[in-house]
Amino acid sequence: MPPTLASLVHHSALKLTVRAGADRLDVPVRWAHVSELADPVPYMEGGELLLTTALKLDAEDPEAMRRYVKRLVRAGVVGLGFGVGVNYDEVPEALVDAAGREELPLLEVPRRTPFLAISKAVSAAIAADQYRAVTAGFAAQRELTRHAMNAGPEGLLAALAGQVDGWAALYDASGAVVATAPEWAGRRAARITADVERLRERSAPASAVVVGEGGEGPGGSGDRIELHTLGTGRRSRAALAVGTAAALGTAERYAVHSAIALLTLTTERSLSLHVAEQRIGTAVLRMLLAGEPDHARAVAGDLYGDLLDAPFRLMLAESSPVSKPFGGDASLVAVKPVPAGADGDPLGQLAEVVE
Repeated sequence: MPPTLASLVHHSALKLTVRAGADRLDVPVRWAHVSELADPVPYMEGGELLLTTALKLDAEDPEAMRRYVKRLVRAGVVGLGFGVGVNYDEVPEALVDAAGREELPLLEVPRRTPFLAISKAVSAAIAADQYRAVTAGFAAQRELTRHAMNAGPEGLLAALAGQVDGWAALYDASGAVVATAPEWAGRRAARITADVERLRERSAPASAVVVGEGGEGPGGSGDRIELHTLGTGRRSRAALAVGTAAALGTAERYAVHSAIALLTLTTERSLSLHVAEQRIGTAVLRMLLAGEPDHARAVAGDLYGDLLDAPFRLMLAESSPVSKPFGGDASLVAVKPVPAGADGDPLGQLAEVVE
């Protein structure tokens, strides 16, 4: 988790004291920023702990402090650290009252604690959180790879659903659901096929976020669903859906990106194998038509099992509208198995029929 105001208060070296907003200390801190400006809002992005000694503020003026605190809250500042022992020996009551009214956490920073020490503590906590996320991401990648190798896409989806604490679904090139994990996610995946179809119409790679209707699974409320196309070409060959109750964290994001890479690799590899098998099948058939059954068996190997050892007879017919894929005067219409008998070598007969 990122650092919070509570973690800073409990940091033994900082010696911070809570003067207001004690029930809002669980808010994450994105950064610690030092500013003595009367209006530091233009330099805020939101999520900061603002540190000041009130050099240019009348911190004892109640109205000025109300305006100051309201501007900070509207800018998204999550806390105010007030350094005592510089301009004020203690935190002015006007500031304490204004912070309490707006529920802005106000931390008293003792004179012996430099603002730099607070900034370093926030920076170190953020770095540690990012390191944990990256480490968790690499662990998720290894886990997903192991499942993909041992159990295929179905195993990968199951592992991914566990990593993101949600569900995952795989769609084929037509937009149909191929697999889901867990099992209860099947209906949720089917409900968003129209969104998957719209995504596939865009140039790959493409992503989208949709809101699901919820339903059968844990939670029952609408999911936040991320859709990602799979494939290396301009047209996607498949799609991945990942549904969660909330936005993905850094570690979960690593897991999803790893799953996209692995499924893309699997999809492209499957396509390449399919094309290769088609080419081998074409080559084997050409050899059979050329009367070379021994060569056909050698090329096919174990690809077709004992199919080439079974008796088959080809029926050929003229068909002018159909292109002639083998360059002859007849087009292949059907392949019909016939019982084995005393007819001799069926592959040799096949060559004779073609001739």
